[in-house]
Amino acid sequence: MSQVAIKICGVRTPDAIDAAMRGGASHVGFVHFPRSPRHLAPAALADLAPRVPEHVARVAVLVDPDDAIIDALIAAGGLHVLQLHGREEPARVAAIRQRTGLETWKAIPVKSAADLAAGNAYAGAADRLLFDAKTPEGAALPGGMGHRFDWTLLAGHRPPLPWGLSGGLDADNVAHALRLTGAPLVDVSSGVESAPGIKDMDRIAAFCEAVSRC
Repeated sequence: MSQVAIKICGVRTPDAIDAAMRGGASHVGFVHFPRSPRHLAPAALADLAPRVPEHVARVAVLVDPDDAIIDALIAAGGLHVLQLHGREEPARVAAIRQRTGLETWKAIPVKSAADLAAGNAYAGAADRLLFDAKTPEGAALPGGMGHRFDWTLLAGHRPPLPWGLSGGLDADNVAHALRLTGAPLVDVSSGVESAPGIKDMDRIAAFCEAVSRC
């Protein structure tokens, strides 16, 4: 059995949560970002969150959030993790982590080897780094667009924090990505969808099965 943690992100329906649980996901991600097709308001999160068993981490994915929306989502979803996917500086990440007491992740957009070094500044501020593909300048979303970066950049890289891999993963390539990077956690969103924001239960199952074989 694989020891790789699996995060199914951008979940919006009970069926998708159930499929993630059947597949053995360790984390379920809920996106709060109005421009995203996966956006959930606090009220919708409150309806879905109780379906996630307590042993599975509920992750809120946020982009440059203010304290009010963070508090609203925590109250609605009984969250375990905050994933920050915007331009949050280390001081802001540290402040959110200290104020909420929740495990806090920082997404690091990657296109070149130089981008990996940006994660070093978050040592002591975040609990985990999430290396994701850098989206094109002016893109509508900071992630969840199916882009991937050159995973060989992570070969031999030693981040200062626990970390995970995101960006362009799917059932067909996740084993290859794990062989190249040794990632302890993989995060998938568009790679288990039939259309933007529409999770496919068979693709969730296939992704989790592919990871379990590694």
